Amino acid sequence: MNNIVKNITLLTSLLIATSCSNMLDVNPQGAPTSGSFWKTEADAIAGVNAVYDLYSDDDMYGRGFFWLNNASDDIGTKPRANAEKIKNFLVDGSESDTKSIWAKHYQVMKRSNDVIRNVPNITMTNEALKNRILGEAYFNHAVMHLELAYRYGDDRAGIPIQDRENPENIYVTRTKNVGENYAYIVADLAKAAELLPYFSEYVPADYGRAHKTAAWAYMARTYLYAKDWANAEKYADMVINSGKHGLLTEFEDVFKIANNWSKEYIWSVSSSASNTSKGCIFPGVLLEDKGWGLYNGWGNFYPTKELFDTYQEGDERLPATILKTGDKFMFFGEERTYNVGSFTVGSSNRTGYQFKKYMEPFGYANPVGTYVNPNGDKPSTTLNVPLLRYADVILMKAEARLMQNKDADTEINMIRERAGLTPLSGATMTDLKRERRCEFAGEWTDRHWDLVRWGDAEATYAKPLHHADGHVIYEGRTFKPTVHHVWPIPPDEIAVSKGALWQNEGY
Repeated sequence: MNNIVKNITLLTSLLIATSCSNMLDVNPQGAPTSGSFWKTEADAIAGVNAVYDLYSDDDMYGRGFFWLNNASDDIGTKPRANAEKIKNFLVDGSESDTKSIWAKHYQVMKRSNDVIRNVPNITMTNEALKNRILGEAYFNHAVMHLELAYRYGDDRAGIPIQDRENPENIYVTRTKNVGENYAYIVADLAKAAELLPYFSEYVPADYGRAHKTAAWAYMARTYLYAKDWANAEKYADMVINSGKHGLLTEFEDVFKIANNWSKEYIWSVSSSASNTSKGCIFPGVLLEDKGWGLYNGWGNFYPTKELFDTYQEGDERLPATILKTGDKFMFFGEERTYNVGSFTVGSSNRTGYQFKKYMEPFGYANPVGTYVNPNGDKPSTTLNVPLLRYADVILMKAEARLMQNKDADTEINMIRERAGLTPLSGATMTDLKRERRCEFAGEWTDRHWDLVRWGDAEATYAKPLHHADGHVIYEGRTFKPTVHHVWPIPPDEIAVSKGALWQNEGY
């Protein structure tokens, strides 16, 4: 392996080419120049593989990007300085857990743009492959763009759109507003959907690549954030009417290794238990600190009593999502009792609960090396971590319909009935909000941004949060809607931008 270019920012990022094996287990192979690269079909494949390489980076979906989810009322975090700053909206963008998020996303966008700019000029006999490669680049650029747009942009200023045709033009200013970003994202996703195959057309070696219905699903999400309810409904319907997806019968089955690529899959972080440099470590980050002496769990995020109490009686999602004192669970091949005896929680457990969703890989006998990474400092597993799944498409459609004063009973009841709950008649936004919270607790579909988007964050965060035993773990927090609806842009990026970037108001 050649030297890997690291810590590449918006202003200095270079393309890093990669080779590909099963499920996008890609490895960097150096930084080719335009004079020696972008000549052959192999170059095109290597170029697009490089786009995926950063997904499992610790500052992306590996771990760091999940720190921002800590703001929500669903999460209690192991005490550490930066976690407390995020929880109390005191970050300035220079924290070690937040400052690289911006740069890493722009690095992926830079790599995507390199593909979009160069691959059309490569002679390839397989036109379908060429289209797919371009579709993957448009899709990944759009996803990275969206994730930054709604976190850092607003009506006062959006985020920079890289110069796709001239990569030397690196000092690109912020857009006038985030609406310009959403329009650009939608155009990229439309192009991606046009070029990409359905997931069902892929062979297993290519599982994890962008596909057509994922592009439509992200269009629905983009329109939801843009408050374009009609188009959010339209593109959610395109996913639903494709016939390519469906809900699994049992909620808990969504989070089993055997269902990494099930009909509920839309988009995930592909993961690995054998490659110590690949995969999402979030399951290990959620595991009890030190894993009761059996594995190096990090114990960073725990469910709050407020989240636990949101579930209605009989909701089958609750025991699949949260462990409470006395619950039985499988761990290293044996049935254990949570928070009892040898499996009592440690002092770093902020809430007395634990997320259960991602624990299946740890349940097998001798899982290390087969289901769980032997490197406890990189606790990835063979369970893919969902970023957008089919249930989200259904609830995005439900929300879009409610916001248009339409009936959403069908969509909301699909989710409720799978959870073992009775159907509703005349479902409201209150019902929709509860279903999203219970369905996606502890997932990338982040409740904090739901609350911000709905205008509920200020009132919600003013309330204290509690431990399982009822004592307060966080006093009410101050959320300023005109400031905290976005995160601060990292000061390091502003400093080197030659005036192209400026800080969000209030930070």
